[in-house]
Amino acid sequence: MRSKIFNLQFLIAGGIHMTDKYLIEPDVGFIKEVIGLGGDTLKKCFQCATCSVACPISPDTKPFPRKEMIAASWGLKDRLVNNLDIWLCHHCGDCTTLCPRGAKPGEVLGAVRSYAIADYAVPKAVGKAVNDPKKLPILMAVPVVIFIVLGLITGLLDFSPALGEHGISHSQFFSTWLVDMIFVPLAIWVVVIFALGLKRFIVDIHENAVLEGKAENKEFDFFGFIKALPRILPTILKHDKFSECSENKDRATAHLMVFWSFVGLFIVTNIFFVVLYVFQQHGPYSQLNPVKWLANASGVALIIGSGLMIKNRLAKKDQTSTYKDWYLLGLVFGLGVTGILTEATRLGGLAGLTYFIYFIHLVFVFNLFAFLPFSKLAHLVYRTVAMTYNEYSNRQ
Repeated sequence: MRSKIFNLQFLIAGGIHMTDKYLIEPDVGFIKEVIGLGGDTLKKCFQCATCSVACPISPDTKPFPRKEMIAASWGLKDRLVNNLDIWLCHHCGDCTTLCPRGAKPGEVLGAVRSYAIADYAVPKAVGKAVNDPKKLPILMAVPVVIFIVLGLITGLLDFSPALGEHGISHSQFFSTWLVDMIFVPLAIWVVVIFALGLKRFIVDIHENAVLEGKAENKEFDFFGFIKALPRILPTILKHDKFSECSENKDRATAHLMVFWSFVGLFIVTNIFFVVLYVFQQHGPYSQLNPVKWLANASGVALIIGSGLMIKNRLAKKDQTSTYKDWYLLGLVFGLGVTGILTEATRLGGLAGLTYFIYFIHLVFVFNLFAFLPFSKLAHLVYRTVAMTYNEYSNRQ
């Protein structure tokens, strides 16, 4: 498709005046990828702006998602991937339900976010593999191979462990040293990938915000940005934006349960890490331990929350569900189920079964976190940064 110079009214919404000439270079490949990622209704949009009027969380200044739908139709990749507004959208479904053409703006923005996640994360090959259902067996096999090879080399994986002084102990089978040998570097890997992606992301959304008139200051104030985080944090922690939507309000409950279950499990993991390496106290720990209460409660909340997400997605017929959605939901639900079953079978004295389930549980943990920067779950990071920037820019 030839590049053309247009004076289009829609470019006013993007911060470009009628008198400006804007070189439009449609990226046909980008359009196809957005369609493939769940935005297959994109071309039904006839730019009526119902979506921007209906959206209860869209800012008054440069509202979304109409301008994003137009940019996506034209294949303006840079104006979308670098646009913080695609992250301010919480995919509540109001715009999709009210769209007179069935263009499903919420689904299109979800597809653009998926593209953006893959674009900012490196290496690119991993991002493509995470979004390719044919690569799922490989992704699941990677941790299995790592666990077995490292376990056999170090002698820290014992397929016929003896019972410990407290009965069945998973560390007798899969040593805690082996767990940390794998997952500590994995955590560093995730942090580094996010750091590299966020460095580009912040620069890009700032330049785009200045271009489109969403930010007044051309110079980015890093400390001002950091100061904005505490102001927006309560909104993020309480998921307040979901309550502003009229459609699918029950998503807030499911998301809150999953979010806070991960917070609880993160706290538990760090406490046990300190207890082990600082105080030299090995598990398993008593069920009367308050930290175990938090662990079990978080595990149950994770199962219920992710189960509600699956139920809502199956019930919402006008919502497009793609492989990336089911991949993440499957990992989260599987993580919760195998975690609880691991504990239950240990308490039930089923040694062989609990060791097997524990191994599968670690495979789920590895897949969820090793590929976090490449999966839909990365929205936790990018949306937080985008909401913080929006607060920092004082956009109304």
